[in-house]
Amino acid sequence: MTDASAPDLVERLDRLLPQTQCGQCGFPGCRPYAEAMARGQAGTGHCPPGGDAGARALALALGVDPVPYDRARGTHKPPQVAVVVEADCIGCTKCIQACPVDAIIGGNKLMHVVIDALCTGCELCVPACPVDCIVMEPHPGRA
Repeated sequence: MTDASAPDLVERLDRLLPQTQCGQCGFPGCRPYAEAMARGQAGTGHCPPGGDAGARALALALGVDPVPYDRARGTHKPPQVAVVVEADCIGCTKCIQACPVDAIIGGNKLMHVVIDALCTGCELCVPACPVDCIVMEPHPGRA
């Protein structure tokens, strides 16, 4: 295997990850997970959003034996997007604070909206909402 600290290896691994920034892997985002894999400090099966296919691709890039993703970390799902139920939103901004990719816009005491093209489907906004006005739906632009 190449030098595990090589920036190009980290970059390749990061590009293979789904960029949900959900933290299900145990790291605060996809890039830190890629860095840990490159250093040999994390396995390739930690990413539920990437599923088994993602784990195989990561193993191939690292030159290690493939393993299925760890189902204890979460369920692999098709691409999804958060949607704010307008009638129920109280404008508390807790969803904005929870979003790791700044895909939610709105102001205090005003209704919020999710920008589909930026939403990674990480679901971190759902538990942050005190009035349960965020639902996850299939992503309209990703299959």
